[in-house]
Amino acid sequence: MNWDRIEGNWKQLTGKVKEQWGKLTDDQIDTIGGKRDQLAGKIQESYGITKDEAEQQIDRFADQYAEYDDDDVTRDIRGRH
Repeated sequence: MNWDRIEGNWKQLTGKVKEQWGKLTDDQIDTIGGKRDQLAGKIQESYGITKDEAEQQIDRFADQYAEYDDDDVTRDIRGRH
């Protein structure tokens, strides 16, 4: 898993973040800006879970989207299933 890729594509992944953690506001997601530690803190705060639980959720998200790039965004917009 490569968090740098997620951080670099944060703007393109904000929709996926919102899908995963719907309690996070758009402002929170913008403020997080791809910073893993800030994401973990906001997940903990919003969902009332432990840091370890938040990190596990982030790990699963990272495993799914670490290779996400602009071509994937284009496919999603065109309705990739």
